[in-house]
Amino acid sequence: MTTTITPLATYRNDLPYPFCPGCGHSPILDALNAALVNRGTDPANVVIVSDIGCSGLSDQYFITSAFHGLHGRSITYATGIKLARPDLDVVVVMGDGGTGIGGAHLLNAARRNIGITVLVFNNFNFGMTGGQHSTTTPAGAFTSTTSTGNLERPLDICGTVAVNGAGYVWRGTSFDADLPDRIAEAMDADGFALLDIWELCTAYFVRSNKYTRRAFQTTLDELGWPAGIIQQRPDLPEYAAAYRAAAKPGRSSVSAAPIPVTQRSTLDRRYTLLVAGSAGGRVRSGVRLTAQAAIRSGLYAAQADDYPITVRSGHSLSTLVLSPAPLDFAGVGVPDALVILSEDGLAKSKALLPRLSPESLVMAFPDVAALETPARLMVLDPGVSSTRLARADHGLAACAAAVSILGLFPTAALVEAAAASGRLAEELGKVVAAGLEIGAAAR
Repeated sequence: MTTTITPLATYRNDLPYPFCPGCGHSPILDALNAALVNRGTDPANVVIVSDIGCSGLSDQYFITSAFHGLHGRSITYATGIKLARPDLDVVVVMGDGGTGIGGAHLLNAARRNIGITVLVFNNFNFGMTGGQHSTTTPAGAFTSTTSTGNLERPLDICGTVAVNGAGYVWRGTSFDADLPDRIAEAMDADGFALLDIWELCTAYFVRSNKYTRRAFQTTLDELGWPAGIIQQRPDLPEYAAAYRAAAKPGRSSVSAAPIPVTQRSTLDRRYTLLVAGSAGGRVRSGVRLTAQAAIRSGLYAAQADDYPITVRSGHSLSTLVLSPAPLDFAGVGVPDALVILSEDGLAKSKALLPRLSPESLVMAFPDVAALETPARLMVLDPGVSSTRLARADHGLAACAAAVSILGLFPTAALVEAAAASGRLAEELGKVVAAGLEIGAAAR
C-alpha cells in the first residue's frame, strides 16, 4: 500500500524550501515529513542530524530537534546522540559527498548496527560547491572536475553498508511513490538503516550530462545494482541496546559515581605540581589517583599529561592543578613544585629549573638530585621505605611523598582513594604508605 503525502504536515514549518527548481531534495524532505506524520512520533523525540551541502539546509524546515555539524561527520554526531538517548528517533540527512568524506564513519555505523536512519541525498556530485565529482559519480560522467569523463567506478553505498552489517538497506529515487513508506519502515527497523535515494541535481549534473529520471534505471543496469530493499536483518543486535546491556555494574573501568568529599584541605589558592619521570613509572596514573584524593578533600583538580608516541619508552610528565575554586583553565607555565624521578623526566623539565622562584620546591630522586635552581631542593629516597618499590611504583610513591611534604590536603584522602581502587586497592595502598614514609624521611 502506497502512502499519500499529506498537505497538512505537522512536522514541517511554513518556510519555503530554497532548493533549485527540479532538485530532488524537496520531494525527499516531503517524503520524510510524510513518514514522520504517519508514524506519529512526538516531534520532541525526533532529531534530524545534518552536515555541509545543500542537504545540510534541511533541518530548519522541521519542528523537530536538530544538530548541524562538519561535512561527512553527521553519522558520528548521530551515533553519539543515539548512544546518549536511545529513546530518540535519530535521522541523518546527508549528501553523497558526505558519505565519501565520512566513509569511515559510514562503515563503522553499519558494522555496529547503531539504530539511526540515514537518508543519502545522492545526486552524483557536490552540488553546493560547484558540481565536482563525488564517490558516487557514474563512470564517464562529466563534472567540473572530470571534464573528459569520470574514470572511477562509483561507490556502491548500499552494498558497502549491507556487507558490513547494516540492519536495513534500500535503494530508490526521489520519484518513488513509496518513499514515505520506506523511510517509515527504515525508522521502525531496530538497527542501522540506510536509504540511498538517487535524485537530480538540476544545477550541475543534469545540465552537464543530459541526465533524466529515465537514466536512473540505465545506470543501475550498467552497474548491475539492484533497487528496492537490499537487506533486512532484524536478527542483528542494535548497538546502543547491546552497549547498555554490556555496561553492567562492576564491568566498566570508569565509575560514574561522584567522588565523595570526606576530608578537608586548607589550600587557599591555585597550586600546580609537575611530576617528571619515565614511561613505565606510572606517572600519569599516580597523578590521577592524587587528583582523586584532592577531590575527596574538597578541591577542584585538573590533569595534563605529556608523553611521546612510543608510550613505553621516553619521558612521562604529568601536571596536577589544584584549586579551592572551580578551574576554567588547566594550562600551566611554571609550576609551584616539581618532582623529578628520572633522567628522562629531567631532560624534559630541565628548562624550568632556572625559572623557578626561591619559594618553589624541587623534589628529586637521588640519581637526578644534582641540580642547579633558585628553588629549594629536597631529595626523595625510595630506599628509605620499608617496602621495596618497583619502577612502576615510583610515580604514585613520589606523589604521596610530595603531598605529605607540601601539605596540599590530608594524606588520609590518598589512603582512601587507594582503598577505593577496586582490585588494585591493596597494591596501591602499599605504594601510598611507602610514599608517605619517603616524604617523612625527606622532611
